[in-house]
Parts: sequence; C-alpha cells; structure tokens
Amino acid sequence: MSAVATEYAAAPPAKRPLWRHLYFWVLVGIAAGVALGALAPAWGAACEWIGTGFINLVKMVIAPVIFLTVVTGIAGSRELRSTGRVALKAFAYFLFFSTLALIVGLIVAHLVQPGAGMNVDPATLDASKVHGFEEKAHETTVKGFLLAIIPTTLISAFTSGSILQVLFVAILFGVSLALVGEPARPVTDMLERVGAVVFRLVRIVMYAAPVGAFGAMAFTVGKYGIGALANLAWLVGSFYVTALIFVLVVLGAVARLSGFSILKLIRYLKGELLLVLGTSSSEAALPALVDKMERAGCDKQVVGLVVPLGYSFNLDGTNIYMTLAALFIAQATGVELSLGEQLLLLGVAMLSSKGAAGVTGSGFITLAATLAVVPSVPVAGLALILGVDRFMSECRSLTNFIGNAVATVVVARWEGALDRQALARALDGRPDDAPPRIAAEADPD
Repeated sequence: MSAVATEYAAAPPAKRPLWRHLYFWVLVGIAAGVALGALAPAWGAACEWIGTGFINLVKMVIAPVIFLTVVTGIAGSRELRSTGRVALKAFAYFLFFSTLALIVGLIVAHLVQPGAGMNVDPATLDASKVHGFEEKAHETTVKGFLLAIIPTTLISAFTSGSILQVLFVAILFGVSLALVGEPARPVTDMLERVGAVVFRLVRIVMYAAPVGAFGAMAFTVGKYGIGALANLAWLVGSFYVTALIFVLVVLGAVARLSGFSILKLIRYLKGELLLVLGTSSSEAALPALVDKMERAGCDKQVVGLVVPLGYSFNLDGTNIYMTLAALFIAQATGVELSLGEQLLLLGVAMLSSKGAAGVTGSGFITLAATLAVVPSVPVAGLALILGVDRFMSECRSLTNFIGNAVATVVVARWEGALDRQALARALDGRPDDAPPRIAAEADPD
C-alpha cells in the first residue's frame, strides 16, 4: 500500500445522516443561490466574486494534484511501455466519442431546427459583444495548441493555469524517475507523502463548496434572470435533452458493455456532479474525480493519465454544444449550409475543441473559432446566445465530467487494470477497507 493510501487507512466510517454529507450542503447552497438571484437580482449579481473565488481556490490545487498523481503513477509502473499503451488507448477513445458527440449535435440541430423562423438580420447584431472572444479564437488553432503545451520554464507550467502544461511536465518527470530506477525511489516515496498532504488540503478546500455554489448560482440567476431563457428556451432545452440522451443512451451503452451501470456511476459521483452544477466548472471536481476513480478500482497510473487528458481532449458536452449552437446561429440568420460546409464545420470543431484546452471560457471561444472558417455564418451571431451561454455551460460541464469518468473506467478495463470487485463495491455504495484520500473519517462528501 502506498504512503498516500496508508495515510488514510482506517475502519470505514459508520453511515452518517444526510445533513452531514457535503453534497447535501452543496444542494442547499444551489437552492439558496437561485432564491437570492430570483428575489433580489442586484444582490445575486453582486455575489459573482464568491463563486469565482471558490473556483480559483480549487484551481490552486489542481496543478499539484495532477503532477503528483501522474508522476507517482508513472514512476510506480513496472514498464514504460504500459504508459504509452494507456495514452494511445485513451486517445483512441477520446477521438471516437468526441467525433460522435459532434455528429449528434449536428443531427439534433437538423431534426429540432431550434433557430428556424427567427429571421434575424445579421446587420442588426451587436458584434462588439463578441469582439473579445474573436480575439481569443486564435489560441484555439493547432499551432497555438502545440505552442501552448510546452511551458516557458519548468516552474511556469504550475503558474500558467494550463492543465496540459502540467501534464506535459509531469509525464517527463515521471518517465525520468522510472528510467533512473531504484536510486530515485526516495524521491517517489517523498512525492507520495506530499500527495497525502495535498489531498488533505483538497479535503479542507472542499468544505467551502456550498458557499462557492451559492455565489455562482446567485450571480447567474441574478444577472440573467430565469426569464432570460424564454426566447431561447428551445435551444437550451434541445441542448439539455441531447446531452441527457448522449449520457444515458450512448455512454450508458458503453458502460453496459464494460460491465457497469451509468446510473450507478452517476449516483456514485453525485456530490461531485452537484459541485459541477453549482460552479459551472468541471475543474472544480477534478481532484475528487481522481480520488473517486482510484477508489472505484481503476489503476492509479490509468487514472493519472486518462483524467487529466480527458479534461483537455474528451469534451463530449462541449462538442455537442458547438455543432448545435453553430447550426442554431445559421438557422436564426437564414443561412443555408451545404454538406461540404457542414463537414468543414465538423472537422474544424474537432480540432479547435482540442486547441482550446485550458483556455478560460473555451466553449464560447472555440465556437467563435469554428464559425470563422465558414464565412457564410456571421460570427456576430454569437451575440444571440451570449445571454444564455452561462445556462448551457452547466450542462456542458456535467456532460464532460461524466464522459471522463466513463472513459477512465473503460480504459482501465481495456488495460486489464480494473478491480471489478472494488468497482462493484463503490457503485453499490458498499464500504471499502481503504477509504479514499479525500474521504477520510470526517468525509465532507
């Protein structure tokens, strides 16, 4: 057993009442935020800093969590070939399902026609509202992506806020430790002990989750109002239903073929999903996802590679949103796209969604970059969905999060690195002999 696991090896806690679970208080925070935003919009809008502050607090620990998890996972591997094999299998999975998500969004847009009949004149749109997003769109190019993945210095990877840069450095460092071998064992042991401290820090940070969820929801409802969805409810509703079908049908079928239930997995991750819902950021639950997947029987090395890679390359919710929103704008402005233009839209969306990894507001930015390659669709049309993009971001984040959890289990199974008994125990809610690093005797979850 690693030093990290030993740190928290204790008898499993007795079943506690609902009010002692973190997810209960996150739910309370969400409800209170919605109520404040609806009853006192000005006060709700003023709470933006609370939600932003909590997300920044979580982002503060993401870099060390990824670095320590990946490095110790690779260094503890008996052969480096397995690391490359896991990465290749993960990328194959990501490529297939990311493409499928884009196609699903395209098909639904044709079937539902959410923008049909709006007859918006592009000349009347306020392009200044999306000017900033157009300026950032260049960061989503393949060239920008390749340059962004390599940090300026070893230390800057941890200060840039880029998951990919931290992952790049972690892989190189972990491979170096593995190549050095036994002489580097003290370094690996030290990093595992540092990992125990960092995950305890994560546990402390997570106690602020209900407050963060309250602030984020109060701001969203207070600034945009529940009624803001009225004229674009068809688009928002179509997106939510499409994402739900993708999760339950597509990912549900993948889960069934892999020997587990998607509904049980969602129940297992309910606390993290509520956190994602409240903050509109899947990054807020990244450290907990790493921990939960390890407890569910997925090998540490697989989790350390698949989860961080998935946060950059496996964005099912974002991909559905991109093609659905792009066709909505085309339909709303009366633009008829040819089959060639739609295929071009699909291809560029696939590339730009990868290039936007680590870019703040990447969903909206990548949409701007994608529309830029189809001149017939006015980029100014982004102004049509700017007001409701925040409402769709929750669904994007939830779908991305669930997709990455499924991907981790599937790749672990392909690699023969999945403890099926541990997975069954976790998904059935049965106690385990070794509590996870975050969920110790006073588990905030």
